[in-house]
Amino acid sequence: MSTVRRLWPLALVVLLALLPLLNLSLPGVLPGATYTPGTLHLLSLAMVMAGLALSYHLLLGVAGLLSFGHALYFGAGAYLLGILMRELELGLLPAALLVMVVGVLMATVLGAVSLQVTGIPFAMVTLAFAQAGSVLVRRDQLRVTGGEEGLRLPTEFVPDFFVGVLNTRNVYWLALAALVLAFVLVTWVQSSRAGHVAQAIRENELRVRVLGMRPFLVKLAIFVSASFIAVLMGMVHLMLNSGAVPHIVSAELTISLVLMVVIGGVGSKWGAIVGAVLYVLLSQRLTVLAQSAWIDDLPAVLHIPLSEPMFILGTLFVLVVLFLPGGLAGTVGRLRGGRGRQDADGPLEDARDRLESVEETSTEGAGLR
Repeated sequence: MSTVRRLWPLALVVLLALLPLLNLSLPGVLPGATYTPGTLHLLSLAMVMAGLALSYHLLLGVAGLLSFGHALYFGAGAYLLGILMRELELGLLPAALLVMVVGVLMATVLGAVSLQVTGIPFAMVTLAFAQAGSVLVRRDQLRVTGGEEGLRLPTEFVPDFFVGVLNTRNVYWLALAALVLAFVLVTWVQSSRAGHVAQAIRENELRVRVLGMRPFLVKLAIFVSASFIAVLMGMVHLMLNSGAVPHIVSAELTISLVLMVVIGGVGSKWGAIVGAVLYVLLSQRLTVLAQSAWIDDLPAVLHIPLSEPMFILGTLFVLVVLFLPGGLAGTVGRLRGGRGRQDADGPLEDARDRLESVEETSTEGAGLR
């Protein structure tokens, strides 16, 4: 059983990698066969958002940090990559490396400021930073972001195999690689000593302080790690859509991330992925539904909510919170006869175990003191 549990993620990645070469159809779910550009673009977007949801899982599910400004780093990755390539005439790889460095520095500075407070004040501070970034992008005072019209991908500095509809499958594979990298990074951070301490801090920060550790540094490390992954996914998003728009810096996108993580199950990596994929597919299908002719013929009491995809998604969120408090991952765990555990390697229910583990090894934590 353990061998199967270890190998099925690899088998899933192989299957996803082969999808652009196969002629598979899921009517009502995908817009066409899996080899068509439209379907590959939708699946790529789902994987980008899954990687972004994984980064938010580090904040909320591991460290218990409710941020309303996580989209700032996603947008920074997209906008900075396009701007640096265009203004400095850099190739894709050098520009991406520079964006990573800038992203880490920005996350370190803003995270250090935001983490001076906790709880709702922390959420408000992150929201303020995100709103400031959104204003800078939309007003475009420096004439570099494109304002409301957005930023175009400077294709002259991008390899040809990533440009054009015919190369959608290459961008799809890039998105898949980015998702796998995000999953590996999140797993590594979550299973590290810092990840264990972060979960203990979420459970009882005062107790961790009594052990002589410094919660601020641990939370900052988690914040920077999550922001770094968001920057990576932002760069892939720019490649996928051949541009960036102000929406990707907005607080609305962060709220969508909260929906993804809660629907999938807070504390579960796979839950974050499933929640993000489900959210993207539902958004696409509900948008198509809202534009259907028969929706216009319905009475106003039905026409108004069915023509607003966000209304239906919001209703789904409320139903999940009320009737599936553990999200999809928690529900699956209960159906399998578990104790409500959401993820074998990092559930919320294991926080006390993590705290006890940190206590037992606290004498080895000189690097965190």
